Amino acid sequence: MSKNKSALSEQEGVTSTEMTNADAVLKIKAKRKLQRTTHDLVSAILTGNITALSQAITLVESKNPKHTDQANAIIKACLPHANTSVRIGITGVPGVGKSTFIEAFGTHLTTLNKKVAVLAVDPSSSITKGSILGDKTRMEELVKNSNAFIRPSASGTSLGGVARKTRETIILCEAAGFDTIIIETVGVGQSETAVHSMVDFFLLLKLAGAGDELQGIKRGIIEMADAIAINKADGDNVKHAKLAKVEFNRALHMYPIKDSDWQPKVTLCSALKNDGIDAIWDVILDYITLTKQNNYFYTKRTEQNKFWLLQTIEEQLKSVFFNNPEIKLELNKQLALIEANKTTPFAAADYLLGLNSVR
Repeated sequence: MSKNKSALSEQEGVTSTEMTNADAVLKIKAKRKLQRTTHDLVSAILTGNITALSQAITLVESKNPKHTDQANAIIKACLPHANTSVRIGITGVPGVGKSTFIEAFGTHLTTLNKKVAVLAVDPSSSITKGSILGDKTRMEELVKNSNAFIRPSASGTSLGGVARKTRETIILCEAAGFDTIIIETVGVGQSETAVHSMVDFFLLLKLAGAGDELQGIKRGIIEMADAIAINKADGDNVKHAKLAKVEFNRALHMYPIKDSDWQPKVTLCSALKNDGIDAIWDVILDYITLTKQNNYFYTKRTEQNKFWLLQTIEEQLKSVFFNNPEIKLELNKQLALIEANKTTPFAAADYLLGLNSVR
């Protein structure tokens, strides 16, 4: 009588030597260590090479000071080929369906022969500093589209729902030939000014029946939105979505007219059912047409460049300050003094800022 083996019993497998080839492993490791020159990366990016684009973005996002010079050189070389896209910021509370919407929206754009780059920003843990970076798994169809590029990045310590180097990444994607850039933020956080200051059109996704229709009126995020799309308007939720649309339209008319002369629109959509996606793109096209005609589109980009000049200066000063060897040493001493209640945070800051090496 034969014994029935449990499905959980261990089966004999293959040895590691059968699965891997030592020479192949060495070649892969050598290739990873091989650093491409700035010229090679830029040349490849301009031909639309996704691998080179990803490598360049990794250099730009790196906090290693050794990568700074090459990253800056790549951005400078790509800059003359940038500013050719429509930049769209998409935000909304967690659970509103941003990833599903972006997949449906991006797929629609590719059917119109658009090249779409999605810069998806994942929240970073304040404890472990890690991020899931799972946006590609949530956009299964779009990630396989040859006219789409999805780059997940960690928000790190940046506020506003954007990654530390999102602005520079936009430039690289434009140089690679992507004519539509979508920035998915981590959600409505402490400040959406950052993402608003790097896009042409700001889309806010909302849910009907979530109890935040009137609460949303109080939020500054509504004031920044160029359009509100009420997602998941399908099935039994259609009635609630239509009521929410009326409420948001009333709210938007309470705000003063924007400098762009654009009256924000409210639309209904179901990303899951692929309904209303084309209408949202039509709204964006109407906005782009109007703002280019009255020159607001170009004025806004100029103002954004000024804003990012100041942000870059601030970031560089912080980097130089905290990477200064003397500051690192004295900072630890001041932290110890604070723990011993022998100084205050303000006195310690004045001391550190007053060191001759950082004046």
